[in-house]
Amino acid sequence: MAKKKNPNRLIHESSPYLLQHAYNPVDWYPWGDEALQKAKQEDKPILVSIGYAACHWCHVMEHQSFEHEKIADLMNEHFVCIKVDREERPDVDAIYMDALQAMGLQGGWPLNVFLNSAAQPFYGGTYFPPEQWANLLLNIAEAYKKNRAELDTSAGQFVAHLNQSELQKYGLSQSNPTITESDFKQMFHHLSARFDKKLGGLDHAPKFPMPANYLFLLRYYTYSGDQAALKHVNLTLHEMAYGGIYDQIGGGFARYSVDNEWLVPHFEKMLYDNGQLISLYAEAYQVTKDPLYKDVVYETIAFAERELLSPEGGFYSSLDADSEGEEGKFYVFTKEELHAILAAEEPLFSKYYHVTAAGNFEHGTNILHRRISNEKFAEENELELEVLEEMVKAWKDKLMAVRAKRVRPGTDDKILCSWNALMLKGLADAFYTFGEDHFLELALQNANFLLQHLKQDNKLYHNYKAGKATIDGFLEDYALLTRALVALYEVTFDEKWLQEAKQLTDYTLTNFLDEAENMFYFTDNNSGKLIARKKEILDNVVPASNSVMATNLHLLGLYFDEERYQQLSDEMLAKVKDLVIKEPSHLGNWAALYFQKLKPTAEVAIVGPKAAAIRAELSSFYIPNMILLGTKTSSNLALLKERVAVNGKTTIYVCYNKTCQLPVHTASEALEQLLNQAQYQPKFPAL
Repeated sequence: MAKKKNPNRLIHESSPYLLQHAYNPVDWYPWGDEALQKAKQEDKPILVSIGYAACHWCHVMEHQSFEHEKIADLMNEHFVCIKVDREERPDVDAIYMDALQAMGLQGGWPLNVFLNSAAQPFYGGTYFPPEQWANLLLNIAEAYKKNRAELDTSAGQFVAHLNQSELQKYGLSQSNPTITESDFKQMFHHLSARFDKKLGGLDHAPKFPMPANYLFLLRYYTYSGDQAALKHVNLTLHEMAYGGIYDQIGGGFARYSVDNEWLVPHFEKMLYDNGQLISLYAEAYQVTKDPLYKDVVYETIAFAERELLSPEGGFYSSLDADSEGEEGKFYVFTKEELHAILAAEEPLFSKYYHVTAAGNFEHGTNILHRRISNEKFAEENELELEVLEEMVKAWKDKLMAVRAKRVRPGTDDKILCSWNALMLKGLADAFYTFGEDHFLELALQNANFLLQHLKQDNKLYHNYKAGKATIDGFLEDYALLTRALVALYEVTFDEKWLQEAKQLTDYTLTNFLDEAENMFYFTDNNSGKLIARKKEILDNVVPASNSVMATNLHLLGLYFDEERYQQLSDEMLAKVKDLVIKEPSHLGNWAALYFQKLKPTAEVAIVGPKAAAIRAELSSFYIPNMILLGTKTSSNLALLKERVAVNGKTTIYVCYNKTCQLPVHTASEALEQLLNQAQYQPKFPAL
C-alpha cells in the first residue's frame, strides 16, 4: 500500500482523468516526447491507454488492473505506459481508434493500443478483465521480442492505412458540385429509412441524441413542407424530454440511452451534448411553439449554470455517471424515499413519473420519466393545468433539496474551447428564440472568457485549467468558436464578434487547409507531428470540424463579401455530396449546409435606432436560411455599407445574391418579403 501512495508523472497534469491515475503503481507518462524518446532509447513497446473522466468502464479497468501491484509490475517491466485523456487529445485518440478499427476490432473506451517504439500500432482492444489483461501483456511482450519484424511490418501497414486520405477512404474521388432538389429529397429519403417511428431517434439502441440530424430535418421541413420530417423531430424531441435520458428533476441530458425507449441513460452528462440540445430545442420551439421545448431549454441552461459554470465564466466538461461507486445513484429514488419526501402527494407524483415499488432500475430504484404532456395528464387526473404545473415545480424543488445532500458525481473541471463554443452557441440561440436577457449575459461572459483565456495572439488553445491554457487548438476549436461568434453577432450586432470570427477563419486557412484536397486537417501546421495527420469528415455526436468550417465559410463569405470563402465552402460540399446523399445520418450537418445552398441565403440588413428591437421580432419566426446584420448608425461591413435609415426611421433591407427588395420599416413587412420567397413554400410532396 505504501508504494501506491507515491505519485507517478501524471501528478503534474491538469486533466482530472490523468490525475485519477496519478497514484496508480503503473509508471504512467502523459503523451509527449519524454515517453516516446524513452521507448526509442530502450527499444520497448508502448502501451497507450486512452479514456476520459466520465467513462464508467475506464474506472472499472483502473480499479481492477491499473491499481493492482502485480499487473502494474508487468506493465512497467515490459512497456512504456502512456495515459491519454481523449478529450484533451482528440488527435491522438482519432489515430489509434482508427487503427483499432483497421484491425477489425470494435472501438470504444477505455482504448488500449500497443505500439512499437516508433509509435506505430500493431495490436489493441478496449476493456480487458484483469486476468485476461495480465496474460495479454505477457503474450505481447514475448511476441515483441521473438516476432519483432513481423509486428513492425504489420504496424507499417496500419500506418499506411492511417495516412490514406479520408476522401479516398470513403470513395470520394470526384467532386459533385450540382445542387438539386432531387438530391436534397434523397437525403431525407435515406435518413427517414432509419427512423424509429414508434419511439423516435434512429434505428435501435443505444440511442444518441445526434442533434445535427434533427436540425437538418427542421430545415428539410421548412423547405419542403413535408410533415413526416416535422413529425419525426417532434416524436424524438418529446420522447427524449420525457425519458430518463433527460434529468426530469434538475434538467440537462445524459450522453445516451442504453435502450430503445430513451429510459435508461448512461448517466454521464457532457457539456457538448447539452450545448447542442439547447440549440435544437430552441429552434424546434420557433417552428412549433411547443411549451415543452421552452421548458427543456430553460431547465438545461439552469443545469449548466448551476453545475458546470466556473467562477471565471468557462463551462466545465462533464459530470461522471457514478457516485459512491454506483452508476446513476445521484439521480434515482425508491418509492419509499419518495413517500418520505412527498407524503400524501407521492401517489400522484409516482403516477406522473412512472414510479413503482419494484423500480425500473437497479436495487429497486426508479429512473423518473414521463409519457404524456402536462395537458393530457391534467385532463386524465381531473386537475387544472396551472395547479399541476405548480405541483410539478414544488416536487422538483423538494427533490433537488434532497439531491443536494447526496454525494455528487465527480466533475471533470477542465475547460475545453470547442465544447464551450457549443454551449456559447446554445446560449446565443436560446436568447435569439426567447429573448431572455440572462441567456445573453451568460453568453457574453463565456465569449469574453474564451477570448481572454484560450486565445493568445491569433492562436487558440484547446484546454484551460487552473489559470493555464494548454494544448494547441484543433480545427474543432477554431470551427466551433467561429460558428458561435457569428451567432453571438446576430443577437448583439456587435461587430467585434464577427471580426474575431473572421480572424480565426483566416488563421485556419493559413494553418489547417490542405490545398490539394480543399479540406482542413484536424491539427495545426505548427503543432507536434503524429504518425498521421487526419481530416474529420463525418458528423458524429459533435458535427465534423470540416462541415462546421464549410458552414462558417458560407456565412462569413456573405457577411464580408469574400468570394474566396464562398467558393471554398462550395468546393468542400461538392467533395462530400455523394456520401451525404447516401449516408445523411452520418453527415447531418453537411446536409443542413446543402439546404443553405439550395436557394440563396437571405441577407437581412437593419439600420437605425430600433435595429435590436426589429431583430428580436424577426427572430421569433423560423427562417433558417437567413443572416441578420444591423447597426444603429453606420458600418463598414459590406452588406451594411451603403444602407441608411430612410428618413431617420429604422429601415430593413431584405436581399438575395446582393439584390435587395424595396426597403421597409417594420418586421411584418420584412417577414412578408422573406416568406414570399419560393424557398419558404412547400416545393414537393412527401415520398
